[in-house]
Formats: sequence, structure tokens, C-alpha cells
Amino acid sequence: MPGGFKAGNLDGMSKVQDPQLATRHSTLNLIPAVLISLSGFVMFALEQRLIGYAILAVALVTAYFTGRQLFKDLLLLAIGLAAISAVPITTDISFSHMTLMGAAMIIAVGLPYSLSRWVFKDHAIRFPVLTGQKWTRTERWYLLAVVVIGFFLLPVYMIPTGVFENWPAASDPDTVARLFLGTNVLGIWDELFFICTAFTLLRRHMQDWQANLLQAVLFTSFLWELGFHAWGPLMIYPFALVQAWIFKKTKSLSYIVSVHLLFDFVLFLVLIHAHNREWFDIFLY
Repeated sequence: MPGGFKAGNLDGMSKVQDPQLATRHSTLNLIPAVLISLSGFVMFALEQRLIGYAILAVALVTAYFTGRQLFKDLLLLAIGLAAISAVPITTDISFSHMTLMGAAMIIAVGLPYSLSRWVFKDHAIRFPVLTGQKWTRTERWYLLAVVVIGFFLLPVYMIPTGVFENWPAASDPDTVARLFLGTNVLGIWDELFFICTAFTLLRRHMQDWQANLLQAVLFTSFLWELGFHAWGPLMIYPFALVQAWIFKKTKSLSYIVSVHLLFDFVLFLVLIHAHNREWFDIFLY
């Protein structure tokens, strides 16, 4: 793909071995997969944990009777969802909360990865960083475009809606540093879990566009609970779709993380400005 988003190559990212079988059963596979996505919406967006867990259980039972590999892959995804939903999902940047949420995030990504690699031994989940592929001109220009989009979009979203108040005010070096750390770590985790884990597992059993729509629901629902309210989903859902699409094309975790962290860096500056209007007074809103 000269000049555009190049296609990567990673064996562990492939779909199920029999494409025709996958297509033939795609409708059946969609039932438990949609339920998994619905459970995330209920748990995170609606903040109804018990109902969400019940839907999650129904999804796994349905997957069990649909196909062995589907059940195993959705079980991995369910483990991750259950782990992260077990702690309060907030923008609290106290050391205690960051430690608690950080531990849950590690389990949500690390446990499915470990089970896939060393128990199921299919190594379906991978985190490709050193791919050996140089970024194309289009990919480099897109990084700049992300900064420009964030500069014009995020202040209009965060400040007039008052959504910035869902994040703590940071004005001293300690809180500013913790806010910066929190936004960056969360951005990396989003890509590790929703793209490298959820999207990868789902697309083994259905069409890429179907898997993408479902992972984006999980991605958006989680960030809604985190604090991206108002019309945030109208911005986050397309972002999640594009991130998965880029990952499918490039097979590069380092690239999608770079995209996300550049966007989050602008978010960090907007949050600092929103709470301290004399700081970084460069935004239009």
C-alpha cells in the first residue's frame, strides 16, 4: 500500500483457520458476541454491574453451545471485562486509586494474554511493537492530523459542556504529574485491551467490521463511565472504529498507541487550561 496505511503481517492476528466455516456460522457467533458487548454497555455506560454480569454469563453459556473456540475466546474477553469492572472507574488521581485501578488494568490485559499463550496455547493475543516496518508518509501525516483535530475538537467538547470538571483540578507539580501519568497509562491500556485483546478475539469469529462495531461499544462505554459524558460518544465511537481499522491495516501497537497518546497529550493540555485558564491559553472554544 504505497504512501498509505500499509498492511502488516502477524500470524497470531489471523482469523479462525477455516474462513468458510467462520462465515457460515457468523450469525450464530454474533449472538454471544453482541451479548458480550451489551454487558459492557450495561456495566460501564449504565453502571449496572450485576445486570451486566448476568448478561455476561448468558453470553458465555450461549458461546459454549455455539462453538468451543468461540467460548474460549469470549471467556478471555469476559475475564478482562470482569477484572476492570471490579474497581471504581473514575478519574481520581490519588495514589491509592491509581494503584487499585492500575492493578485491575494489568489483570484485565495480562490474564487473558497469559491464558491464551500458555494455557490455550494459541497465542491469539499479541502486542506487536517492534514490527520492523517503517511508517509511511500517510501514517506520519496522520499523526500530525490527530494533533490538529484534538486542538480544535477537544476544547469545544471539554469546556463549554463542563465535562472537564469530571477530572480533578491539577495545578501543583505533583498533581500535574499524576494527571499526565494517568492520561497516558489509560491511553495505552485502551489500545492493549479494546484493540489488541477485544477486537482481536472478536474478529476470529466474525467479519472485521462486525468485530469493530462491537469493540467500539466496549471502548466507548468504558470511557463514558470514566467521565467522557455529554456528546463524548459521538467523538469516541468513531475514534475507536478508526483505531481498530488502523491496527488491522498496520498490525502495529506502537503506531496506534502513538496516535492515542498524541490525542491524549492535547487532552491533558486542555484539562490543565480548563482548570487554570491562564495556563496554555491557546485554545479556541
